[in-house]
Amino acid sequence: SIILHWQVHGVLRNASENIPQTNLEKTLLAWCRDATSNYPNVNIRNFTTSWNDGLAFNAIIHKFKPNLFDFNTVQQMEVNARLEHAFQVAYKHLGIDKLLDPEDVYTSL
Repeated sequence: SIILHWQVHGVLRNASENIPQTNLEKTLLAWCRDATSNYPNVNIRNFTTSWNDGLAFNAIIHKFKPNLFDFNTVQQMEVNARLEHAFQVAYKHLGIDKLLDPEDVYTSL
C-alpha cells in the first residue's frame, strides 16, 4: 500500500543517509548490502537468489543483534537449517512472524 511504501521509505532514509535515494526496491537493496557488507559469503545482488542460502537473513539479524547467535556457527549449518534458524530467531527475539518456510526460499543454488 502507499502508506507502507512511505513508512518504509522514511525508515530507510533515516537509517542510512549514505545510501542514494532512488526507488524503494533499490533503496532497500542498498540498505541490505550495506548492512551485510562485512559478512563473508554474503553478496546481496537481488531479492531472489541472494537469499536462498540463508546467510543474508542471518547476517542482517546478526548485524543488529549480534548477541543472539554466533554467525560463524550459522555459516557451518546446512542451507535449510540456516533458513530455519533465521526465521526462528526473527520470530522469537524480534517478533517477526514467520511468513516463509525454508522450502519457499531454498529452490536451488
